[in-house]
Order: sequence, then structure tokens, then C-alpha cells
Amino acid sequence: MSTSSGTASQRRGSYDHARLERRRRILRWMIDRIAFRVLARVDSVEGVANLPATGPAIVMINHIAFVDPVIVLGVLPRNIVPLAKVEAYRVPVFGLFPWLWEVIPVHRGEIDRKALRSAEDVLRAGEIILVAPEGTRHPTLQRGKEGIAFLAHRTGAPIVPVAVDGTEGFPSLPILPRWRRPGVRIRVGRPFRFRLQPEKPDRDRLRQMTDQAMGVLAAMLPPARRGVYGDLDRLGQEMLDFG
Repeated sequence: MSTSSGTASQRRGSYDHARLERRRRILRWMIDRIAFRVLARVDSVEGVANLPATGPAIVMINHIAFVDPVIVLGVLPRNIVPLAKVEAYRVPVFGLFPWLWEVIPVHRGEIDRKALRSAEDVLRAGEIILVAPEGTRHPTLQRGKEGIAFLAHRTGAPIVPVAVDGTEGFPSLPILPRWRRPGVRIRVGRPFRFRLQPEKPDRDRLRQMTDQAMGVLAAMLPPARRGVYGDLDRLGQEMLDFG
């Protein structure tokens, strides 16, 4: 399935959320009625009230397993537009989901300006995007990419940290051993924004902003999951505003 020309919304150069609402409601029903009963087990979801009821936001997750974004989409009350590597469209069977949802495809290993513009269109339309800043799956946090700081600074959208744990081994059928072990745990944290900068942040400043945002996410995870962000005191939070 080719993504070279992008989704219909991206080809038009604007984002029409209403056009996709009905389709996404059907897909969410399928996540709830099929995926959560057959492919993955969710044990707990905390802090959903922290997700803004209206307006733009950037949901920031850690990325352990392929199913992480789908599970987060399913447990949060608003229809969210994830960014995902373009290879996700090519996964057999499961690759149909990002195509139907109209996920924003991202080309890794480069600054994907088209993906950034598409994400900004969604935010300026007052909707939510989902970003895994690490850009890859790993059991522990890896260094986040600066794109999340760029988008948050440029649009003023709050970042909502969402900690994901227990997704290893999913998707898996209930008859298999994975279902006999603890399931998925989701924690939604308090939203925050980056404090206003006196001038356009350069790459070093974006790096610092990203690391502090990732530090918030790390603090919500068990110590064994924090990876390169294990030293929380070193990261600081002076660039963040939780007000």
C-alpha cells in the first residue's frame, strides 16, 4: 500500500477532522470490542481526566511494543491522530489500520517536514496528535527527537504525557501464555507547556526542552523503564509550565 502521495487530508494541505469522525468511531468500537478482548488485555488506566476535553494537545508516549499507540487511542475519550513510521502501513493485516485512521506517516532518519506540517494542521484545527518522541520501540526510554518540542513551541499546544507499561508480547490471543501474565497499564499525567522563549529556540534549546519533557514521562514510569532519562534531578523542569 503506497503512502508516497499521503492521505487525502494531507493532499489537500489542510485537516478536516469532521470528515473522519464517523470512520474513527467505528474503528474505536472495534478496538474496544475486539482488540481489548482478543489481542491485548488492559489491566488499568489512570488519569484520563488529565486529557483536555477540548482544544489541541500533544499526547506523548513511550514506545515499547507495536500495539502501544492503538491501545492509547482506545482508552482515551477523544479521537487522536498518531504520527507513525511509514513502515507501519506495510505491516501485514495490521497495516490496514493506519491507512483507515489516516495516521500521519513519518519517514525516519530525516527531518520530515511534510509530517510536521500535517501534525501542525491537526493541532491548529483544535485536535490532538499522538507522538512517540523516541522514534523507535525499546523496553526503556531512549533519547527523544526534538520534533515534539518544535511542534509544542510553534503551536502553543500542551503536552499530555502518557506512560505505557506491560505491552510486551501483545498482540496475543487469550489462549496463549501472555494473557496469564500482568496486562497493560496506562497512566495519563498532568498537561504542561513550554514556557515562552525570548526568541526562536535553536537546536540546543529544543534539545533541552525535549529532554525536560521526556523527564516528565520518565518520572511516570517504573525506574527500570526510564533508560537514558534515569537521572531525573539532572534534567530539571525550569522550561516547563504545569499551570
